[in-house]
Amino acid sequence: MNPLKIAVIGLQFGMAHIEGAMCCGAEIVAICDCNEEHLRYAGERYNIPGEKRFSDYRALFGRADIDAVVVAVPDQQHRALSCAFLGAGKHVLCEKPMALTRADTQAMVRAADASGCRLMVGQICRFTPAFEKAKELVSDGTLGDVYFVESEYAHDYMKIVDNWRADPLRHGVIGGGCHAVDLLRWLAGDPREVFAYGTHRLLPQVPYDDATVAVMRFDDDTMGKVFVSTGCKRNYTMRTVIYGTRGTLICDNTSPTMTLFTAGEDGMAHEPEIIEVAVNNHNAAREFEVFADAVLHGKPVLTDAREGAKTVAVCLSIIESSKTGKPVRPDYDFR
Repeated sequence: MNPLKIAVIGLQFGMAHIEGAMCCGAEIVAICDCNEEHLRYAGERYNIPGEKRFSDYRALFGRADIDAVVVAVPDQQHRALSCAFLGAGKHVLCEKPMALTRADTQAMVRAADASGCRLMVGQICRFTPAFEKAKELVSDGTLGDVYFVESEYAHDYMKIVDNWRADPLRHGVIGGGCHAVDLLRWLAGDPREVFAYGTHRLLPQVPYDDATVAVMRFDDDTMGKVFVSTGCKRNYTMRTVIYGTRGTLICDNTSPTMTLFTAGEDGMAHEPEIIEVAVNNHNAAREFEVFADAVLHGKPVLTDAREGAKTVAVCLSIIESSKTGKPVRPDYDFR
């Protein structure tokens, strides 16, 4: 039994976190949303009684029976809520992206450092079965030395654009594309330079580019590419390809198989191997399991405050490059 007692704030996205926490045996001691209908629906769906339902997150600050808080509100509010609960001595699992500006990520890093509590950013791709397998194959040398990685965030926002998604600060690269950026950081390290182009032809409802392509240079001259389209006309996918000196892996987050190409000692490619994987592109249970383990046993958090901030730094650099037409070096100095 997981002894963690948690509160979930923001129920449009928070219901997956309720399920993930419950799967791990955590106790839901409070849910919170300013939308009364969301609050009622979640409470009834998960049998959470009325006395555990709150419309104002500030009512939870002084609760001694809350160990940790899941912050699943719109991105613009991540800093305010995360910093407030860290200051109240609560561990925080914050939805991705960590924040939308460098100033906000910097404030969250400092709040986490000052609090002594765990802050984990919900970069869910690191818990997607296909991508976990990809990381394993990179780490064990199956692919040899990686020299090029690419990923895409292809998601048609036409039917889901609302006020907070249309915010100029919530550019598609940072709001959704942070998934692909974080995935490549996990697989290849921190890009030292990015260069990007953008176009705006599909989503008139938003003030930012709805398609962006960025090329990256990592250490050891490894190359990378991220493509983000929030107006594309296709099924949602995060198709990812990893090229190494001994093999190539093709995978995504919505397919039950991935394809592995390897070569013999003569350098000739073998017949491709089809690897079966579970399909779970929002593996909230695994994410919460890792978060709870860090909180309960004092372990480092996989996607801690600085990891979340670094992903935002790369996203902001991509946006800057697409606007200026110049290469940009991300700033990873968060103190």
